[in-house]
Amino acid sequence: MRVSVFGGSQPKEGQAAYAEAMELGRLLAERGHIVLTGGYIGTMEAVSRGAREAGGHVIGVTCEDIEAWRPIKANAWVMEEIRKKTLIERLHALIHESDAALALPGGPGTLAEISVMWNLMIVESLHRRPLVLIGDGWQSVFDQFIQRFDTYVPAHQREILNFAKDVQTAVKMLENRD
Repeated sequence: MRVSVFGGSQPKEGQAAYAEAMELGRLLAERGHIVLTGGYIGTMEAVSRGAREAGGHVIGVTCEDIEAWRPIKANAWVMEEIRKKTLIERLHALIHESDAALALPGGPGTLAEISVMWNLMIVESLHRRPLVLIGDGWQSVFDQFIQRFDTYVPAHQREILNFAKDVQTAVKMLENRD
């Protein structure tokens, strides 16, 4: 499968979040999956590195908007770069080029990636595919959202979201859907 991994740009080498993202990349590559990330730093770098060091193929989806905002280029572990002009085009590629998506902890960008993909599946503009959110943070965020806006999020929409406690569980969830 082609698996997009969403996550934050803040984790740095030596931090637990970076190590977890590297482990995810490694696990995906060992199972023969192609890994897509946003291509830059933090989680994207760590997942790319883990996958590449395990012999996997890594695609980084980069864009001019981010590079104009912050002077940065694709990380060293990206093997194939898909360049887009805008952040929206980048998001579109990460979603539409994947057979599944996993979300590690992150900030507003990661939340946007999850929300857009989820909504595209709700309105059936995107065929259903695994969307797995990793860690208790996402579980807490979406539990709160659904609790507060219960009538706006019917059960069949909630079922699209899957939650995993850690990267190992997330990868097992993908294996069970193959």
